[in-house]
Amino acid sequence: MTEFENIVMGRSSIPSLAITVVLMIAIPVIFFLCWRGKHRGQTRIGYLIAGAVGFLVSARMLELGMHYFCILSDNPVSRFINGSTVAFVFYGTVMAGVFEECGRHIILKYIMKKDRTPENAVMYGIGHGGIEILSVILPSMILYLIIAILFSRGNVEEALNQLKITGDTAAAALPSVQAAAAFDYGMMAINVIERLLAMLLHIGLTVIVFCGVLSARKGYLPLAILLHMLMDTFAALFQRGVVPLWTVEVWGALWAAIIVFIAVRLYNRMKEQAMR
Repeated sequence: MTEFENIVMGRSSIPSLAITVVLMIAIPVIFFLCWRGKHRGQTRIGYLIAGAVGFLVSARMLELGMHYFCILSDNPVSRFINGSTVAFVFYGTVMAGVFEECGRHIILKYIMKKDRTPENAVMYGIGHGGIEILSVILPSMILYLIIAILFSRGNVEEALNQLKITGDTAAAALPSVQAAAAFDYGMMAINVIERLLAMLLHIGLTVIVFCGVLSARKGYLPLAILLHMLMDTFAALFQRGVVPLWTVEVWGALWAAIIVFIAVRLYNRMKEQAMR
């Protein structure tokens, strides 16, 4: 497997990946501890758990099941979506928005009927965004760190054996090894900033959906879906190779700021109404 022999592990790969792993754990923990410490009397751990379960069910089970049919399987639908950038971006953003926001709406409206406080809406968002980091991002970072450590020892054949990479799995494993080798402090910063923005996104969207549940106004759920779609647009374009990575981060920061601005206004309005 000469393609692996030509890979040179970057000098900063191991320390930058190790720090990233620590920060991926720290981000949701700090969000939780800070919010819980400030609003202990108004928050319930059940909302944190509900947010985590909501993400796993809506995004990791139902949405991935849809992706298996529409993206990964070989059928007329998947061939059409994969063959068109417009269709791919539209499909990806719609599915992310619909599954995650409808999941929030269903759980907050029909399951979490007690202790409906704005503070608990934020707690739900922390659970949703936190479990995304711990179940999706963190395992990838740990895998990259293991790869970097094994390949840094200089024995490629031994590294491949320990990673169970054979001729049949080499093509699928090569991108992960290349990603680990190229990971540096710049990529660390990008990943951390991206996760912070995602946490703010999930908290903000939860507050918007929660406001719709409390007020019984139907417009808040479509608004949350639309905002989620807009947030994910450049990420989908990046997957198709249309835009560079830096534009994804700038676009994400813009919409995260807009979503947080809307959510803060709604949060304060709900607090004022609760005090009357």
